[in-house]
Amino acid sequence: MQHNNILILDFGSQYTQLIARRVRELNIYCEIHPFNKIPKNLEDYKAVILSGSPFSVRGENALHPDLSKIRGVKPVLAVCYGAQYLAHFSGGEVAPSNTREYGRAKLSFIKPNEAFFKNINEGSQVWMSHSDTIKHLPTNGVLLASTHDVKNAAYKIEGEETYAIQFHPEVYHSTDGKQLLENFLVHIANVEQDWTPQSFVEETVEDLQNNLGNDKVVLGLSGGVDSSVAAMLLHKAIGKNLYCIFVNNGLLRKNEFTDVLEQYKGMGLNVKGVDASARFLDALAGLSDPELKRKAIGRVFIEVFDDEAHLIENVKWLAQGTIYPDVIESVSATGGPSATIKSHHNVGGLPDYMKLKIVEPLKALFKDEVRRVGASMDMDATLLGRHPFPGPGLAIRILGDITAEKVRILQEVDAVFINGLKEWNLYDKVWQAGAMLLPVNSVGVMGDERTYEKCVALRAVESTDGMTADWVNLPYEFLQKTSNDIINKVKGVNRVVYDISSKPPATIEWE
Repeated sequence: MQHNNILILDFGSQYTQLIARRVRELNIYCEIHPFNKIPKNLEDYKAVILSGSPFSVRGENALHPDLSKIRGVKPVLAVCYGAQYLAHFSGGEVAPSNTREYGRAKLSFIKPNEAFFKNINEGSQVWMSHSDTIKHLPTNGVLLASTHDVKNAAYKIEGEETYAIQFHPEVYHSTDGKQLLENFLVHIANVEQDWTPQSFVEETVEDLQNNLGNDKVVLGLSGGVDSSVAAMLLHKAIGKNLYCIFVNNGLLRKNEFTDVLEQYKGMGLNVKGVDASARFLDALAGLSDPELKRKAIGRVFIEVFDDEAHLIENVKWLAQGTIYPDVIESVSATGGPSATIKSHHNVGGLPDYMKLKIVEPLKALFKDEVRRVGASMDMDATLLGRHPFPGPGLAIRILGDITAEKVRILQEVDAVFINGLKEWNLYDKVWQAGAMLLPVNSVGVMGDERTYEKCVALRAVESTDGMTADWVNLPYEFLQKTSNDIINKVKGVNRVVYDISSKPPATIEWE
């Protein structure tokens, strides 16, 4: 089935992925491509959105897209940098702003009877984020909306379906942002809203059956949402030809290996559990540097996985739970303007000697969409609601070198914290939570004895996609009880602290 795709050209804005997620929420399929790598098959796209950017159109390093096959041919929505680009290089003028145009503003003027602003009233709040401003509209520009400080907040270009705005409709603070996107996509570009979890499952299963035929596929399960949903899609498509391997790297949460294997049995999946704990801990012995720890874990995982894959006769494909943000970041890193903080282990990370073809059923989906797809297949809500857990597991939550005793301590601490969140009905209000074992001993008193034991940090954040995150204001009573339980029940810990850093500038994990 051919969807009415939307093309989003990325100029490096931190909000580009948010634009895509807002478009997807309207049940419309969209793709992000770097501004300088415009797809050749433009006939596949019904409309184009130009993102914002950290660059200035007035600077020597201004980003110049080739819009010759887009403008006047497709409906275009230009956001922030896009709006300024169209003005500056098409007969208008962009200048440094006299006032700081950042944060909340209200629309003080809207051109009457304008389809672009249907069901949006004056006084509607929008989010500004720019240091330049459009002084003069481009040739054939028509003013559509203003705020108190920004006269040319929105305009259109006569003679083409091109609309431009100096604010960000994709962010939460633009109260009618979703309505504006709907006006443009549905009412102006006439895009059908046919991208649903059910349609995704049907089309993906059909595509997998066509591509895989009777071939055997091997998949590494992690117990997390992405690999589990990928497994269910493949299971629907090829049944017993899917071979799932769940590796215990010795760095999972307490009882996770047995609990997850039990859960997968109930889903009808063909799963083999492999306990390779000792092999991983041996490889980690004496390593303290976070990158070296990640590399060691990645190397041993591939070795273990390769050993197991060789036991399956005639396996042709390796399935991975890669999701869309991984793909976007990997593309941007090789040519787009967005900077990448970390490379993802499951994008192009396969060694040459594993001569398997790759299948990635989820590579078009964001995390929240993966959950919705899982729910549409009636997967267990507790599995779909699981917090993200890092691939290297507790190794990057134990700062410094890894020993079996440190893993035991952190597993016990983590179990108290996570079980407590569930008992207090706080687990589902948190995006991700976990405990960190710090390379710090501190003095304490237990009974009449002086202790010199470990300190642990608890971390709980709220987020929608992990790109940005705020620390969660957990109740003091909960933190008090959790701290007491950890210190009383976990031998080797005598101090508990709570991490109140947000991302950015901190990351969610400590390593």
